[in-house]
Amino acid sequence: MTDAPAARGVPAAATPAATTPDDATRDAVARTREHVARLHGELVRYGLVIWTGGNVSERVPGTDLFVIKPSGVSSDDLTPENQVVCTLDGVPADGWGNSHGPSSDTAAHAHVYRNMPEVGGVVHTHSTYATAWAARAEPIPCVITAMADEFGGPIPVGPFAIIGDDSIGRGIVATLEGHRSRAVLMQNHGVFTIGRDAKDAVKAAVMCEDVARTVHVSRQLGEPVPIAPEDVDRLFDRYQNVYGQNPEGALQ
Repeated sequence: MTDAPAARGVPAAATPAATTPDDATRDAVARTREHVARLHGELVRYGLVIWTGGNVSERVPGTDLFVIKPSGVSSDDLTPENQVVCTLDGVPADGWGNSHGPSSDTAAHAHVYRNMPEVGGVVHTHSTYATAWAARAEPIPCVITAMADEFGGPIPVGPFAIIGDDSIGRGIVATLEGHRSRAVLMQNHGVFTIGRDAKDAVKAAVMCEDVARTVHVSRQLGEPVPIAPEDVDRLFDRYQNVYGQNPEGALQ
């Protein structure tokens, strides 16, 4: 969604401090803030967001914290320092100099992190073509090899959910559980993607928009030809485990 200040259902006040963080934790938080601020610029570069829309978050390694974009702040004004450090309850954590309220999708991101421990990054966009599929509540069918490679099948549709609490997060988790796709089209809303880290989730968002556009254009020419399930499996396995210089396997 397009973030707005003082988002409903997301506390702006910090929670009480538990312990004084050590140097390793402070370094990890600083690195994660830098990643999140920089990667939101990638959403802008690939045309996936406009104005203050969209959000990127990343789990802080070795902690029960994550960092997310602040609410209602222009892309040009995003810095590592104004990225918001949150607990896994989805509230700003004390002691980290949080000067802004977090994204209005913070509760959704937090629900994903609590329930999908393998996920290290979450991204939300309103990219045009993928969101058009979401507006029709229609999955994107797996009819090109790039989809089989990246998503291992169709990109599913999640349920309609009201913004402001963890309803969207519940829909994301329920839809992606047991699914190879790292992207979900939330009905009438937009795209959420997950990844090993925020960069991986951003890649999934970029690829989701690319295949959404290609399949849409294909449909203008006629009915796309589906790829056989066994070929989808072979393509996905190759891309996730063989392709590239340092393949790491699928997010599982």
